[in-house]
Amino acid sequence: MAELNQTNLETILEAKGIYKSFSGVPVLQDVHFEVAKGEVHALMGENGAGKSTLIKIITGVYSKDQGQIYWEGKPVEINNYQDCQKLGVACIYQELSVIPPLTVAQNVFLGREPRNGKLIDFRKMNRMTQELIDKYEFPLKPTTIVDNLGIGQRQLIEILKGLSQDSKLLIMDEPTASLSGKEAEMLFKIIQTLRNQGVSIIYISHRLEEVYMLSDRLTILRDGKNAALLQKHEIIPAKVIETMIGKVVDESSGSRKMLQSREGEVRLDVKGLTDKSDRYRNISFQVHRGEILGLGGLIGAGRTEVVRAIYGVDKAQSGEVWLDGVKLNPSPRNSINAGIGFVPEDRRNQGFIPLLSTTRNVALTNYDIVKKNGSAVSDKDELEMSKRAIQAIDIRPSDPNKEVGVMSGGNQQKVVLGKWLMRDLKLLIVDEPTAGIDVGAKDEIYSILEDLASKGVAIIVVTSDLQELLRVSHRILVMRKGNIVKEFKNVEVTQSKVLAAGQGVEEVEEAG
Repeated sequence: MAELNQTNLETILEAKGIYKSFSGVPVLQDVHFEVAKGEVHALMGENGAGKSTLIKIITGVYSKDQGQIYWEGKPVEINNYQDCQKLGVACIYQELSVIPPLTVAQNVFLGREPRNGKLIDFRKMNRMTQELIDKYEFPLKPTTIVDNLGIGQRQLIEILKGLSQDSKLLIMDEPTASLSGKEAEMLFKIIQTLRNQGVSIIYISHRLEEVYMLSDRLTILRDGKNAALLQKHEIIPAKVIETMIGKVVDESSGSRKMLQSREGEVRLDVKGLTDKSDRYRNISFQVHRGEILGLGGLIGAGRTEVVRAIYGVDKAQSGEVWLDGVKLNPSPRNSINAGIGFVPEDRRNQGFIPLLSTTRNVALTNYDIVKKNGSAVSDKDELEMSKRAIQAIDIRPSDPNKEVGVMSGGNQQKVVLGKWLMRDLKLLIVDEPTAGIDVGAKDEIYSILEDLASKGVAIIVVTSDLQELLRVSHRILVMRKGNIVKEFKNVEVTQSKVLAAGQGVEEVEEAG
């Protein structure tokens, strides 16, 4: 992609001096961000850096506390997404909003269908959609049913929606997170076509090689503040990573660690696990008794999909899972019976039932133990088990009848963990163990995991928090684009090294 001429740029959007706080905690402080006409401007930063908050302010989801947004040089107020659309801004989120039973044209003009009297003019709608497809060279047909299209093509329909409203600025949030390699390449060509036709793009991504290839400029946020504005020739992978993490963080105790792997008896042996949708390929690794294996990588790298397949929530196309030398047929029921516990990434929707008490939630995966004597389950049996869980990991409040949905995030996670501690665990899989949890509760969760490991339980921790990954792991595997690309074992590892492996920095440097 040719480099944009940075002289005499005409700014289409400028967010100036933006402040935002939640419950008194600042998340954006004096942030400045601007996009020029016909520019691909990337936005990067670690989780919690403030990227999503800034975009939500630009699109009217959040109101700003201070600052001003300018559109084509004039101050504007964006109070909702409708205000945003009227200006000519469209946002393509990771979660697509297309309706599968409808055609491409029906999705593009949903709610804005051209009419002939009171009836929808389908012929005109198809023609208008075809004109857009031809203009931007999209590989689509207006009459195709969306249910027959892949994720990549569905994402193009979202882009067409924005372009059909004469959008001058497209915001793309992690656009390749769910795409295959071929679909991503197609998207990159589309982005180049849009840029050449004067459409501006804000490109939000954790994938440095994409930013390196696509963007004309890069803004980096760190801890809710501007950390850098880099021109295309300044987007050097090592420099970007150093800026994202920051010297203050790099000097902290959580920035580096000497890994010491546990070489005891193999507890879990994964062989050639492959997904039918190509989200991961030929995944093979082992976990030993008493070992905490950290699984790192970027959003969309395939980490969650792999552990869900090991547990049996989703079925792999091929491959084998062995536990203590016995081959498993992965399913939640078989995994529970074999001694495998699973704490999912979305604990509120998948880990517990909010309206049920601690007692009922702890019992959910343990009724086979509660009624092991063949008798009917009694309230007394459930209550005794929940009291043991409460005492074992200090769940607060200690009231076993308290609804879990009204507890703090840390105590909700303790409940999810607590139900597994009632079993004779051999392997525990924990996906994003402390997401949305305060610092004090994090340390308690880490202590629980370390205590389990000391008792011989093998643990897999999936986490996007680099400091957490280093904090808990004895050994680290890094995934990228569905493959394991790096193992850190018995070496000193830093956040930068893990991030670089997940970003594919070596590949970028060779390509550059």
